[in-house]
Amino acid sequence: MLIDALRGRQPALDRVRLELAATSRLATTVITAFELLSGARSDRERAKVITLLDALDILPLTPAAAEDAAAIRRQLESRGEGIGTADTLIAGICRTAGAILMTFNRKHFERVANLALSQLERTRA
Repeated sequence: MLIDALRGRQPALDRVRLELAATSRLATTVITAFELLSGARSDRERAKVITLLDALDILPLTPAAAEDAAAIRRQLESRGEGIGTADTLIAGICRTAGAILMTFNRKHFERVANLALSQLERTRA
């Protein structure tokens, strides 16, 4: 969702603005921060990413979150429903922190038990 907001795409841009204005408590994970920073293709994009990240709380990968992510991975992979390392770590961090995950990738994250997901859908162009 943050990638869409950085690219000015709706409804992500308005949702980020709303969350920051209303609560000033929008957060992301250290995994997502890494993905955003490594995906920046220019100095200008990197500056935009840094500006956004500076406005957010960044949830760390704690030992408890790592343990939870490992349990999520074992459970999903035992059913043949793995979601990849990055998404598994994001799920573990969010679930451990009690955070609500805002994502357009509900297909992956709906597989994770007891993970709070926000309702968010891309608008069709």
